[in-house]
This record gives sequence, structure tokens and C-alpha cells, in this order.
Amino acid sequence: MPLYEHVMIARQDLSNTQAEGLIEHFSTVLGDNGGKVVEHEYWGVKTMAYKINKNRKGHYAFLKTDAPAAAVQEMERLMRLHDDVMRVLTIKVDAHGEGPSVQMQKRDDRERGDRGDRGGDRGDRGDRGDRGGDRGDRGGDRGGDRGGDRRR
Repeated sequence: MPLYEHVMIARQDLSNTQAEGLIEHFSTVLGDNGGKVVEHEYWGVKTMAYKINKNRKGHYAFLKTDAPAAAVQEMERLMRLHDDVMRVLTIKVDAHGEGPSVQMQKRDDRERGDRGDRGGDRGDRGDRGDRGGDRGDRGGDRGGDRGGDRRR
């Protein structure tokens, strides 16, 4: 059977359990039509780039499925008819990636406080010299048109 990945955005005023209930509901729809959900992830409430149906945020869910095309079409049809689902994206993939998705990896990094190379130790910064007190006066003409006479 073909492999698919789906991302679903549900309304922000749902609770976490209701959003995860939607995942289970659509998983059973897929199962009833001969498919199966290999893995699913609940990404949580995220801010969207633009408003969708007057909502700035939404519950994001990611599903990896192994299902026939008819089952996927039926699940998508029901998702689009459901009042709580704002957007659905489905892509066909050759193989499912191993491990958690990129979104879940980002969340794990944030929870650990891992900042990578941006750690607190900035190393030797050398002699910075006397920087002076008033840094506002840089002196000299810094270029640009300062008005004045434009006839030359």
C-alpha cells in the first residue's frame, strides 16, 4: 500500500484531549477503510503565519499512514467536512522517516535547553581597548544626502 504523511490543523479553542481525540477519530476512519496509522504525533498549539477562519493559532497533528488511496480520500473528505479541522495537507512519500519528526526534535531541543554553539562562554575576546564614554559622536561625514543645495 502507498505511504502518506498528513498534517492537520484544528481550531485553537479545542482542548488538548479533544485535539488528540480527532487524531484517534480519523485513525479509526482510516482503519475502517483498509488502512492503518503507522505513527502519529501531536505537535501542540502553534501560532500560524496568517489567520485561518479568524484563528491565529491551531492544534497541529502529524500522521504517518499506510493506506490505499480510497481510504486516504475518504479520511480527507471527512476532515474537510469536520468543523474543528481548519486545514489538511497530505503528501505521498516513498518511505517514512525514522524517529521523531523535525517539529518534535525542535521541541526536545527546547525542553533540554540545548543552545548548541551559542553557549554562555564566549571565549577570549581579546583586548577591546578603551571604547570611550560617548559613542554617539562618531565624527566625520558618514555619507548620504543631508539636504542642502542640490545644484552642482
